[in-house]
Amino acid sequence: MEIRVLRYFLTVVREESITKAADVLHITQPTLSRQLSQMEEEVGVKLFHRGTRRITLTNEGILLRRRAEEILQLVDKTEKELIEQEEQVEGKISIGCGEIAAVQILPKLIKAFREKYPQVTFDIFTATADLVKEQMDKGLLDIGLLLEPVDIEKYDFIRLEVKEKWVVLMRPDSPLTEMESVTAKDLSELPLILPRRMNVQSELASWFGNYYDDLNVVFTSNLSTNSAVMVTSGLAYSLVIEGAVPFWDQSKVTYRPLDPPLTATSVLAWKRGQPFSLAATKFIEHIKCFLGIGAA
Repeated sequence: MEIRVLRYFLTVVREESITKAADVLHITQPTLSRQLSQMEEEVGVKLFHRGTRRITLTNEGILLRRRAEEILQLVDKTEKELIEQEEQVEGKISIGCGEIAAVQILPKLIKAFREKYPQVTFDIFTATADLVKEQMDKGLLDIGLLLEPVDIEKYDFIRLEVKEKWVVLMRPDSPLTEMESVTAKDLSELPLILPRRMNVQSELASWFGNYYDDLNVVFTSNLSTNSAVMVTSGLAYSLVIEGAVPFWDQSKVTYRPLDPPLTATSVLAWKRGQPFSLAATKFIEHIKCFLGIGAA
């Protein structure tokens, strides 16, 4: 016996008319009559006395009305409790990420999530993918937004469609600003700052080709903001992911893309098999639903 049909039954009892009940329920009278007949067949007893002007209940119908009211009260109470449980989700979700373009997805995810769970707060930890992953392994971060290449064998993840572009940071008065893009040859004799991550250096080594071994590498840096300080002081040029660079003051530091273009992808990841708080569990479910993709 379906909850929906019990509601139909009680509406007919209240209105004392199938026609009036059908209007209240916004269904056709034949559909409602068929549902009631099927209910009587299912329980094996007659529930109604169908008069010319009004419908009344049999003794069995009176018993069903009492039980139906109890059942629906319990159903309504349970639904309300479940909604209240949803509203009571609270806590802090920790997210690690680098200075990459894919970070722009986080405000959309968080805004939609907090509309449903306003008591949940977030902690954003900015670092390289290697350090973020290390913190995730220790259970100190719930979710990581990681720039590839990165080893994600132990993680569930969603690869994002955003393409992270490599660029060269430079002072606005640099001769390279006159170019639309910068080649490996253009950079081969200039003082450079490279990323600290070894697997990312390997990607850049492939891009530089034969020029790589003779590069004038002055610094390595794990975050583009710090390397930009060195660039504005005129110490070197820095190869970084474009990420947040367009939001910086271009009168102090500017950039040009690489030629040929060099891009990377990023993933939203969380450790497989790790117990999460209710808030983090809900947020992971929210990520999957929001992005319309299952975890890999």
